[in-house]
Amino acid sequence: MTRTDRVRAATGTAKDNVQHAAEVMAPYAGTAKDTAAHYAHHAKVVLAPWVNQAAQRAQLATAAWYHGPVTRQLEHARCALPPRVDAAAARAAVRTREAARLAADYTVPRVEHAMTVARPAGQEAVARGAAALAALRSPVTAAEIEKLAHRHECRARRGRALRRIALAALLAGGLVAAWKWWDRQANPDWLVEPPAATELGEGGTIGSVDGSGPDSADEAGPNGSR
Repeated sequence: MTRTDRVRAATGTAKDNVQHAAEVMAPYAGTAKDTAAHYAHHAKVVLAPWVNQAAQRAQLATAAWYHGPVTRQLEHARCALPPRVDAAAARAAVRTREAARLAADYTVPRVEHAMTVARPAGQEAVARGAAALAALRSPVTAAEIEKLAHRHECRARRGRALRRIALAALLAGGLVAAWKWWDRQANPDWLVEPPAATELGEGGTIGSVDGSGPDSADEAGPNGSR
């Protein structure tokens, strides 16, 4: 028994154990999930009104306390301050709000970009986890998984090669079209002079296609013989 066989045997045993444990724990997990959902719904129904009332009471008490003595004390302290200190505090408040707005404008797009970039990675991780769980539950060997991964890799490689070929063909077509356009712009049809007509000399005649001229026709007899 080679080392590879021992590794495969250990992998198969571990997979069987995991599959058996999953099959055994599946009913208990489903029951626990249903029980937890039932209790959560019951707690939400029972406690929701009480929580809403407590939140409203706390909000009203806080508003009354703030608009009462706290507001009066703040107004009294502000009136007791010198005008320069009040103006400096107002400028500091304006600068603080401006800094907070700039920080938000700088941070929010980057956070959104990071979330957008991380979303495919998270989806890929979830897909890989689901595939691994399905592989553990199904009777799939390690060799079959490697073969499937190699097939996907070859398919991705062929796709990249086809995209490169299509891009090269598109660039070549663009270059040919640009060259033809440039040639038409450099040498338009109205600049090309027509060829000069052939002038016949005195007494000259045009020969026939087979090279025989009028002399040969005169030499031939009525029957076509010389």
